[in-house]
This record gives sequence, C-alpha cells and structure tokens, in this order.
Amino acid sequence: MVALDVVTRKEALTIVEQLKDHVAYFMVGLELINSVGYGIVRKITDLGGKVFLDLKFFDIPNTVTTASASVTKLGVSAFDVHALGGIRMMDAARSAASAAAKEAGVDCPLIFGVTVLSSVDQEMFNHELYFAGDIQDYVLHLAKLAERGRMDGVIVSSFEARAIKAAIPNLKLIVAGIRPDWADQNDQSRVVTPHRAIKDGADYLVLGRALIHPPREIGSPIDALRLIEEEMQQS
Repeated sequence: MVALDVVTRKEALTIVEQLKDHVAYFMVGLELINSVGYGIVRKITDLGGKVFLDLKFFDIPNTVTTASASVTKLGVSAFDVHALGGIRMMDAARSAASAAAKEAGVDCPLIFGVTVLSSVDQEMFNHELYFAGDIQDYVLHLAKLAERGRMDGVIVSSFEARAIKAAIPNLKLIVAGIRPDWADQNDQSRVVTPHRAIKDGADYLVLGRALIHPPREIGSPIDALRLIEEEMQQS
C-alpha cells in the first residue's frame, strides 16, 4: 500500500501512473484530502488505482455511520476507523458501508481498525497518553475488539503482528512503520524492514516517504519499489 503523502494533485497522480500496476492500494490521507479535496478519489480510480481512504474515523456511532456510507458511495476500495472507538462504532461502520454499497451497486469496501499509531513508543504510551501496561498487549486487545466489530483487519506495527496472527488468524494485518535499510526513520518509532514485517505475518505493507521520495542514490519510486520487493523475498 502506497501512502500518498503529498499535497498536490499532480504529485499524487504522477505516483499513481508510475505504480498502479505494481501495488495493491493507494492510501489517501489527511494531507492530500485537505489539500485537493475528495475529487482525487475519482481521479485515482479513473487511472486504474484502488483507493484506501486513510482518514481514521473516530467519533460517535451515528457520525461514523454517515461518514462510512458517504465514502462507500464515493467508490473507495477500503477505509479505516479507530478501534479505540469501540465495538459499537466499528459495527456501525460495517453496517453502513454494506447498506450503502448495496444501494449504490458497488463492491463493499474493506474496513480496517487502527490500533496504536506507529509513532507512539512505550514511554509515550505510558507517560504521555497515560495508558497502563505494554503496547503489544493493548494492540492485541484492540484487535480482538476489531474482530467483534466486524472489521476485515487491523493496522498495527510489526511488533504486534505475530501475536495477533496467532490469536486471530482471520484478521488481515496492515503493517505500518516500514522502513527499508536505506531509508530514514523520520517520525516513526516502532519501525521494521519489509522483510521483517513479512516474516512477522503482514498481509499488507504501508510504504510512504521511502517509496515516493526515495534517496537520490536509489532513483525513482519504481526503482525503490524493486529494491523493496527484493527485500521482501529474502529468505
């Protein structure tokens, strides 16, 4: 999954043109939506790309119901909600998306529960956010809530992936915080290489800046993708 962490339509569509035949989804998040608007979704789908709308809905069930129906009719292939919103909120998103897809005659999008952001480390989790215990235990708890809320999967870091796969094998795992050896860590805390994430049980990898703005010595995004694919296939 390619995170389109850019702020112009031209940048986004150039990346889509380059990578649409090589990746599963293009993640459209707050940066791009707030810069160019929701019309970018149709632009990407018209080019043949699948859109994962990464807006992390987190509100009362009634509000998330309306939002989920709206983005389903927009034609996204997947979107996410915060698992911290609880089972009722997640279940409401699922029901709304299913009903809206049937009404609009489109495929129902996949819905994923966001657990703990990969920028949060253990110290921040305990002392700033004031959660007790271990991040990995809490992420597993949220994943179990997501299953009960009828989510297709969850977004996690690789550090929690093995435990979730063992406990809830049917949940699809999107692993964020992926950094090839040659990429900067930036603002992420719980990061791993693509190879490590695959070994830990990831179904999808999220790659953003390392892929769309690779170091000059790496080359273009397609060059970076080839290196990442090679790393994923290491034994």
